[in-house]
Amino acid sequence: MSELMKDFDDELQEHFAFLLNECVKSGVIDQNLYVEYDVKRGLRDSNGAGVLTGLTEISDVKAYQMVGGKKVPSEGELYYQGYNVQEMVKGFQGRRYAFEETTYLLLFGELPNEKQLENFLKVMSSCQSLSNKFIRDVIMKAASANIMNSLQKSLLTLYSYDDDAENITAANVLRQSINLIAKLPVISIYAYWSYLHFKMDESLIIRNPKPEYSTAENILSMLRPDGKFTELEARVLDICLVIHAEHGGGNNSTFTTHVVTSSGTDTYSAIAAAIASLKGFRHGGANLKVRQMFKDLKEHVTDWNDEGQIRDYLTKVVKKQAFDKTGLVYGIGHAVYTISDPRQVILRDYAVQLAKAKERTEELKLYFDVERIAKEVIQENRHLFKPLCANVDFYSGFVYDMLGIPEELYTPIFAISRISGWCAHRLEEIINDGKIIRPAYKYVGTHKDYYFLPDRYWD
Repeated sequence: MSELMKDFDDELQEHFAFLLNECVKSGVIDQNLYVEYDVKRGLRDSNGAGVLTGLTEISDVKAYQMVGGKKVPSEGELYYQGYNVQEMVKGFQGRRYAFEETTYLLLFGELPNEKQLENFLKVMSSCQSLSNKFIRDVIMKAASANIMNSLQKSLLTLYSYDDDAENITAANVLRQSINLIAKLPVISIYAYWSYLHFKMDESLIIRNPKPEYSTAENILSMLRPDGKFTELEARVLDICLVIHAEHGGGNNSTFTTHVVTSSGTDTYSAIAAAIASLKGFRHGGANLKVRQMFKDLKEHVTDWNDEGQIRDYLTKVVKKQAFDKTGLVYGIGHAVYTISDPRQVILRDYAVQLAKAKERTEELKLYFDVERIAKEVIQENRHLFKPLCANVDFYSGFVYDMLGIPEELYTPIFAISRISGWCAHRLEEIINDGKIIRPAYKYVGTHKDYYFLPDRYWD
């Protein structure tokens, strides 16, 4: 509290403490009322399943099979426009533009042929550049330590550079979408270098994207001082972008896109709102929490091969006695997937390839052990009987670290990928011309008589 009010004098601190107390008191709702009125908190029913709020053809998330009229947990499956992502990744072997192909699929409903992909790549590369004025006056001014905030600022300012910003016809929104998908990697890397220069007093390196490079290649090229990267590094990052590009209409940031789009707002505002959602540690910021948890684990587990030490640490985490004391083992468990998260399965295989190349197999083994032991510890301490799996966030931070990507860019890279899905869902919402999304909240307060100011005698 004292840190929050460090800029206040004693009298103002006292006033603020009073205001905070009043705010907290007025904000408390009797938790039993949620049960009494059957409120779907988090838009989920009592067993954790999401409440059906819309329809989509863009992607499908499957974690159960129907057997004898009952839902039975199964290996997780993820489909983009009807295509199994795991099969897509196998088909992308040896190809440089997996993410671009995926973006085409999400936006247009079908995988491109060679000519369609070639034309799409030309359109994408033509949209990558940013004017020197925009870089100087927007990205470099008031650089932020949190790049996600820089992305929101930049996107909202791009509105001013668009002569047809308010036009929400499908044609114009598609134009804006392709433009933003192409520009977001460049904005992210430039925002990171601006942060290093203006906040950390390091050298400023601004390298233009190359039109012949894929999105993954350009990210690595613009991020690294020497601009160099290996084919394996680019391939791994490319697949990371593919598996993060879309995940159904119900995830927080995509649902935000639908909600904001349904109001009739512009594309820049809608995507900025999605980025605001993704920033949260309960959503896109989870991979960073996994990395932080592992750093804390390494400080307390002296022998990585001692499973007893690992188990003791994880037990303390679950019992809210270690790490951030939330009781969460980050990267373990998912709102939908049960036996496996297909994205994690894909990423785990690429993590093995990269760890061998980077000579970090010992650390990879630690991840394997934590993944296995954490499931057991959580199930034992919370008396869970349903399957529990690691999610995509469990390995993504480790993979980014092996790629030399700084933690400040973990969530922005998620945004660079997921913007393809957001734009596809925005277009779907606009094309289907749905109603404004407006769920209900029940008032559980009391009605009161109004008193004029001189007659308010309470303290």
